[in-house]
Amino acid sequence: MSRPGFWDDPEQARAVSRERTALEQALGRHRRLVSALEDAEVLLELASEEQDPAAAREVKESLAELEAGVSQMEAARLLSGPDDARGAIVAINAGAGGTDAQDWAEMLLRQYTRYAERQGWEVKVLDLQEGEEAGIKSATIEVNGYQAYGLLKGEAGVHRLVRISPFDAAHRRHTAFASVYVSPQVEDDIEIEINEADLRIDTFRASGAGGQHVNKTSSAVRITHLPTGVVVQCQNEKSQHRNKEIALKVLRARLYEMELAKREAEKRQIHQSHQEIAWGSQIRSYVMAPYRLVKDHRTGVETGNVDAVLDGELDRFVQGYLLWRAQQEEDSRRT
Repeated sequence: MSRPGFWDDPEQARAVSRERTALEQALGRHRRLVSALEDAEVLLELASEEQDPAAAREVKESLAELEAGVSQMEAARLLSGPDDARGAIVAINAGAGGTDAQDWAEMLLRQYTRYAERQGWEVKVLDLQEGEEAGIKSATIEVNGYQAYGLLKGEAGVHRLVRISPFDAAHRRHTAFASVYVSPQVEDDIEIEINEADLRIDTFRASGAGGQHVNKTSSAVRITHLPTGVVVQCQNEKSQHRNKEIALKVLRARLYEMELAKREAEKRQIHQSHQEIAWGSQIRSYVMAPYRLVKDHRTGVETGNVDAVLDGELDRFVQGYLLWRAQQEEDSRRT
């Protein structure tokens, strides 16, 4: 990268720079695992020689962390798509279930934020619409990190929550739904043509937190792409121009994802489509009453530790989806 003329071709230079970053991060993960393994071996030897129960417990914890790290690397190995290394844009929308659904949407927002933090990714809230009584109506976040899209793409779909509603005075069991949509971040190296004549741009006063300036001026922007019906909005910036710029970025990502899905459908490849995100076709259920279970209906992966999953421990579901998808694609090639 330091050789003369490297940046003469900006597009090629960016591609090489991204590849270098990816390799450095993969190598860093491998080195951390090797170091952790060496530390565990030292602890194991110490525990064996001195019959130290505390050291033995520490070895057990280290082995569990090592196993999780190896599983993450195995999942990363399955990410070979052209956009898997990119950052992601995640949109969450409350569905059927009233206040419970809006509370559920906020729980999902926290879940993905926590998962991103565990991965060392940066999360930026692009848009957030608060609910009337609790929770949120919708939220759009930008997740910046290596392979964020590849690891999060399997979360696209409808998520169902079953629990004793905290908003029901009779303490009855309620079912709530929320949809999740995941798009790869579209960078300057991808051309997505958007005709201004195809856009309806509305401005309105932002709601919720943000200070007096945000609430008193029509700085929020909503963009409707008329040919596809895709609607995006942004209200978190004080400047209307900045909100429009971010909304257009989200729109480009959504249109790009739609085009990818269209192309892959034509090739009869397995991919998350809009049909799969329709109501009544939930990909995962989170049951908190009368029993506790999180189950992915595509892969069969399940766990009774609901609280851990809601706190961002999604690795087994992410890995399960990638393995399931790889098997589906292999079966499709054979037939």
